Amino acid sequence: MKFSNIKYLILRRFTQFALLFLYFAGNFWGWKILQGDISTSLLFGKIPLSDPFALLQIFSAGALVGANVIVGALIITLFYGIIGGRAFCSWVCPVNLVTDLAAWFRRKLMIDKIERKVWISRNIRYYMIVVVLITSAISGLAAFEILSPITILNRNVVFGIGSGLGLIGAIFIFDLFVVKNGWCGHICPLGGVYSIIGKYSLFRVKHTSENCTLCMKCKEVCPESQVLNMIGKKSISVNSIECTNCGRCIDVCDDDALGFTIGKYIKENKESK
Repeated sequence: MKFSNIKYLILRRFTQFALLFLYFAGNFWGWKILQGDISTSLLFGKIPLSDPFALLQIFSAGALVGANVIVGALIITLFYGIIGGRAFCSWVCPVNLVTDLAAWFRRKLMIDKIERKVWISRNIRYYMIVVVLITSAISGLAAFEILSPITILNRNVVFGIGSGLGLIGAIFIFDLFVVKNGWCGHICPLGGVYSIIGKYSLFRVKHTSENCTLCMKCKEVCPESQVLNMIGKKSISVNSIECTNCGRCIDVCDDDALGFTIGKYIKENKESK
């Protein structure tokens, strides 16, 4: 396998494992680079970083938070709003390691070739946002943070807790045997939040129709294949808010028909109006 076919996979894995290591080092060795966990962190001992969805849950629960948490949530919102909201899902989220592994086994075992009758809407993740906020308001607790597999896996690695791994295993089995990309692509409310945050982000995947040979390898590996609806039709950026900017489609494209671009989305939208 050529490096060009896995370059973004390697970069994503490096980023994910590096972040987990830095969180671990901050907790066990007191390193100041990145301390805390994926919900609330401190960068270089000075810059607060906070999960905006966690903050919304806290507000819904009627709790008060410090100014640093609000500032941290604004920083994260601005960052992903510019870079590409769902880049969090493929470049940062530790559960992505689990769901990607399930997707790999699913392809190797050719499970998608078997007729399956289980179907769920990808819009569930957006309904889940509302459900979580209402539940937080009723219970007075940050509902998703209590059961979030993202938080559970992150804290297990960082703090060596070892609890809640059954939920991680359930997600793996669900993605492998029940619904393709079931958790990240259909259910996870945090993915829905970052989709909304990154609606007008500048960092996009661009399709060049003239180079495309319609091999469809990109759609086979894309966790949100519906975002590639322009393949074989026209040269345009992937403008769907559900694109994770993972680079899988670029890695497998041997035709140089896909690549990352910046700012084209705005120009294309203006021209289409």
